[in-house]
Amino acid sequence: MADDRFSRREFVAATTSTVGALALAGCTENQSSDGGGDGLSGTIDIAGSSTVFPLSTAMSERFKNDHDGVEFNLQSTGSGGGFANHFCPGRTDFNNASRPIQPDEESACAENGVEPVELTVATDALTVIVNNDADWVDSITVEELGTLWSGDEQPETWADVNSEWPDEPLELYGPSDASGTYDYFIEAILHAGDSEVTHRQDYSATEQDRTIIQGVEGSEYAIGYMGYAYYSENTDRVKALAIDNGDGPVEPSLETAKSGEYAPLSRPLFTYPKKSALAEEHIAEFARYWIENSTSQEIVADEVGYVPLDDDQQSEQMDALESAIEEANSS
Repeated sequence: MADDRFSRREFVAATTSTVGALALAGCTENQSSDGGGDGLSGTIDIAGSSTVFPLSTAMSERFKNDHDGVEFNLQSTGSGGGFANHFCPGRTDFNNASRPIQPDEESACAENGVEPVELTVATDALTVIVNNDADWVDSITVEELGTLWSGDEQPETWADVNSEWPDEPLELYGPSDASGTYDYFIEAILHAGDSEVTHRQDYSATEQDRTIIQGVEGSEYAIGYMGYAYYSENTDRVKALAIDNGDGPVEPSLETAKSGEYAPLSRPLFTYPKKSALAEEHIAEFARYWIENSTSQEIVADEVGYVPLDDDQQSEQMDALESAIEEANSS
């Protein structure tokens, strides 16, 4: 099992664009059918969030293991990049997102006759990381984090943020502005005190979380942020900071994200199937499979590193999905 998880980790880390015809790994206790040879066939195109990408990869691999006539094309494009360039133009069947779809994205979809169906699939703990040698900092306040990433203040050294920190240049790594993680960070941190504050642009921006890990690992004075799943696979390479939202520092973990203690950086994760695509049996069955397994500790928590849905959340999401499938088939 350890070797299988390692190979999956390396696969996800090495992927930069499209993964076609996924190879099959693992099995799950929550099967939605009796296995392959059931006649399901077709291609499923998925783009969007790099944060949700490892979860969609895990679900896709397992589904294909049960339904070998179904192929997947998976892309890690960022939430916004996926909506703008793939989903709303009608080029993909699903868009993964680490924040809710925005009104302008809904309008762009509507112009092309694309109706998104919002499905919550997990909870993430957005994680702030520093170099392992950064022994002067173990926690950071929401205010300090906002100052550090402020496009208005743009501090140049650690000491500019906190006088007790080193007078050394900040080296910043984070997601690009196509990322839902970037959007969420702005709302949760930068807009916590002032809704007009912008995100600084003098940083190393990327849609590849492994690049953020590498950058922070390589510099004593670096800092970055990303989804918890990528940090959880690299805890030996970088250090996560506890976040102080006014009630004392809280470390990111599945437990603190689930309880809500890890505020304000706990967040829901989504996938958005295109309603009309749900009229196709193989796409509807994959959407059902994902929600059926959204409560799986084995897949969502142990393998990928997010908080699974509870039974009530799963039931709510399945009701929304079944209603959308029924509407897709009746139109």
